[in-house]
Amino acid sequence: MESNNSKSPSVNPQDEVKRSQTFDWTEVRRKLDETRSAIENGFTYSEKEKRDILKERARNLARRPADDRKEADNITVTEFLLADEHYAFESKHIRGIYQIKELTPLPCTPSFIFGIVNIHGEIISVSDIKKFFDLPEKGITNLNKIIVIQTRQMELGILADEIIGAKTVSVKDIQASLPTLTGIREKYLKGVTKDRLIILDAVKIASDKSIIVDEGLSNEKK
Repeated sequence: MESNNSKSPSVNPQDEVKRSQTFDWTEVRRKLDETRSAIENGFTYSEKEKRDILKERARNLARRPADDRKEADNITVTEFLLADEHYAFESKHIRGIYQIKELTPLPCTPSFIFGIVNIHGEIISVSDIKKFFDLPEKGITNLNKIIVIQTRQMELGILADEIIGAKTVSVKDIQASLPTLTGIREKYLKGVTKDRLIILDAVKIASDKSIIVDEGLSNEKK
């Protein structure tokens, strides 16, 4: 039996390097220049194509401001219950919603200061604004949640009786106030919808020194 002693020719890496080094880059540049010239001189639009392109650009330009206005005409809020009334904060100011765990009461603070909680290693004060708004009291249940609002001023936890969820509200449906909303609630009001959803101003609440826990505060709010 004959043995096949033929072998595939080996490729010398040094020969490959030499061939790559002798590559005709001048020819490559010449072909690129020819292609560029052909595109510039030969690839032209017809008058109808030009008109169609201009129309499409005009439609895109007209559509973008309309989309911006649509977003500006609506806001997203997170709805919750306080003493059987429906309240909300704009969702952009809400850092998160948490179950009440290991809450620590604070002595020598106003009655509406519910306590402090540790959320991911950060100490957050929690306010029960039902007391601040003089609303009827309800006992704490497993439905109670802490809404952490976040603004440029600070972060603050707000005790909610129950979370309803997020919804989109039309700005044009928000009115300044209602005759029944007077006193301190009106001070922190952003607006009221037609279905009586009370939207609170998170920035005003978080920046009000009477709500923020102060170590030097020793008297309860009267």
